[in-house]
Amino acid sequence: MISAPAHLVRLGRAGFVFAREGVFGIVDPTAVPVPARPFLRLARLIERPTTGAADTRLSTALTRLGPSYVKLGQFLATRPDVVGAALAADLERLQDQMPPFPQGEAEAAIAASFGKPLKSVFSSFGPAVAAASIAQVHRATVETAGGPRDVAVKVLRPGVEKSFHADLGDFTFAALHAENLSPEARRLRLIEVVETLRRSVMVEMDFRLEAAALSEMAENTKDDPDFRVPAVDWDRTTKEVLTLEWIDATPLTDRARLVAKGFDLPKLGRVLIQTFLRHALRDGFFHADMHPGNLFVDDSGRLIAVDFGIMGRLGVKERLFLAEILHGFINRDYHRVAEVHFEAGYVPSHHSVENFAQAIRAIGEPIHNRTAEDISMAKLLTLLFEVTGLFDMRTRPELLLLQKTMVVVEGVGRSLDPKLDMWTTAEPVVREWMTRHLGPAGKLEGAAQGVTELGRFVGSVPGLLTRGARILDQLDAMTRDGLLLSPQTIAEFDEAERSRFRWTLAALWAIAALLLWIAVKVL
Repeated sequence: MISAPAHLVRLGRAGFVFAREGVFGIVDPTAVPVPARPFLRLARLIERPTTGAADTRLSTALTRLGPSYVKLGQFLATRPDVVGAALAADLERLQDQMPPFPQGEAEAAIAASFGKPLKSVFSSFGPAVAAASIAQVHRATVETAGGPRDVAVKVLRPGVEKSFHADLGDFTFAALHAENLSPEARRLRLIEVVETLRRSVMVEMDFRLEAAALSEMAENTKDDPDFRVPAVDWDRTTKEVLTLEWIDATPLTDRARLVAKGFDLPKLGRVLIQTFLRHALRDGFFHADMHPGNLFVDDSGRLIAVDFGIMGRLGVKERLFLAEILHGFINRDYHRVAEVHFEAGYVPSHHSVENFAQAIRAIGEPIHNRTAEDISMAKLLTLLFEVTGLFDMRTRPELLLLQKTMVVVEGVGRSLDPKLDMWTTAEPVVREWMTRHLGPAGKLEGAAQGVTELGRFVGSVPGLLTRGARILDQLDAMTRDGLLLSPQTIAEFDEAERSRFRWTLAALWAIAALLLWIAVKVL
């Protein structure tokens, strides 16, 4: 547990970096509470004279602050509802690339993780071929019954868990005090944002979970002719070490090599889009970091994805929602698109379906007046979420993650084929899934599931009645005897509130003093 003064010192350093990089210069003063505006003006005094363009300042500052802040930025890039579309676009530039840590540390980490010498695990272990904030990848060799086999070994960066734990504690401290001071921060649910980031990072730092994601994706796609994932070596995988088959394939970033090998680039673009939609709609489980550096093409023309640290999931309800709105836009059935939002419960029922359909028409009609290569499915979803905000639609994190991934996938697809027709490419996948789930076979399956659920409910009724009677007895006792708080409990509540106010006041004065001292030094 880090004390409040330690949090303030660490956050003060981050504030100084933000000020030097000109981040506060892109903040609208009218959106800042009046008591905080003097601090904003002080921060502007220490901006670096060579501060870059406004649309890159935040990503530059986060990069300077290190891996935890880069991860925070990458996460916030998927939450334009929190940071706004402009800042989200800036944060998309963040690259999770770090210098590799020493070879000796990697070898020691593997030996410690397996509890035996490195040579007992790998017959050879080469230098790092890629390094990021959480881990780095080495090429190694293992002995098998069929002879030596090359593998890719992902090793957790030493000390990274402790570092992330401290920085995430700072983020939680800042979010807690922001929500105490600002209604806007409470509306954006900053504490929940930080907690979601914490869960995401903890998953990324346990390579057994990444191995499980790879295994699940392999099972989902075993019959797909155009896509596959590397096989996991479970015997050489632990929490800190992930071992996969080595991929000998052409990176999707190497366009010249793809052309030299005779690959049909427009076809690869179509396969990529359809593969992503198939994973999202058919499986409800998709790779949420499909940038070109994580994609390869083998000699048979199959796409291969790597780095499964960030994954997205969609329930059946979300998949039906997605398929129906895409199908509705393809067929210009805006009233049906509006109905889907209401049926899913995403838009409150007090709004008018007709008014909502009119707003959606304003998005869809301009799309149908453009050429195929000008139509962006990702931009369509972005506009849709902006409009739904006007109708009190609550943020759906899983749909936002899908939309942000679609932006990346669509960009990669268009880099392979600038004239890619998104709608013609997407339509077979959407139609196939809707036929399967909304056609006669899907309705029969849904009916069968309904009968099963009804049987489960009937079987649980006696237990529910027993628990209900017990709760009623407890409520009766509480209303009869009253709910009493001891004087000690009341005093503890009061002291906790006083302590929280003192630390908030101390935090504001400490930051003000730090900025004033820096300004005096600079001037």
